[in-house]
Amino acid sequence: MIADRSLMEIDMASKIWGLVLTTSLLGSQVVADDCTDPVASWQPREQLRQLLFEQGWEVKRIQVHDGCYVVKGFDPNGHRVRVRFQPASFRVLELEVTFNSAESTADYLDIEFHRQ
Repeated sequence: MIADRSLMEIDMASKIWGLVLTTSLLGSQVVADDCTDPVASWQPREQLRQLLFEQGWEVKRIQVHDGCYVVKGFDPNGHRVRVRFQPASFRVLELEVTFNSAESTADYLDIEFHRQ
């Protein structure tokens, strides 16, 4: 009985350490997603705003979050967007789009669904 209890405690401890290790690894992935460009290499926000304006976007706000530029606004078709950019290169890291209608996804996806 005591041996069984010790085995259960060892098993529980290994599960807890496995959970801690997994959480730690996942946490490091989240940190890796943050922008790490040195501030001295950042391009001005107004330059990003101008580039998006020239593409037909309406920029409502540009914020800095976790070292990245986060743009909120509307794309040329009026879809609400939230985009995360690296500030030095303006490389897109994340794009969230709220579409106005089901037909409007074609601008972002090459997939067509036909109703039968």
